[in-house]
Amino acid sequence: MITCYLRYIIDPHKLPEFEHYAKLWIPLVNKLGGQHHGYFMPSEGVNNVALAMFSFPSLALYEAYRTQSFQDPECQAAFQLAEEGRFILSYERSFFRPVFA
Repeated sequence: MITCYLRYIIDPHKLPEFEHYAKLWIPLVNKLGGQHHGYFMPSEGVNNVALAMFSFPSLALYEAYRTQSFQDPECQAAFQLAEEGRFILSYERSFFRPVFA
């Protein structure tokens, strides 16, 4: 299993727009074979950082998801929303593997 961790720097004046975007992606990741663990919005402390995590059985299946997302009309609409809304200032993507007892 591979878990994708996304750390977003967002415009704190556009939190509702980013939250709408986040809610679009949760079912899209699930539809394309992943398991979304949710988005985490700023609450106390820093007001411009949001997080997201989702998992795929393998890095190869994550890469297939990325390829499919560029073909999927709903994903394309979400990408366009972020582009036009400019609520994401930057982001970083990291991958982790779980360790269980």
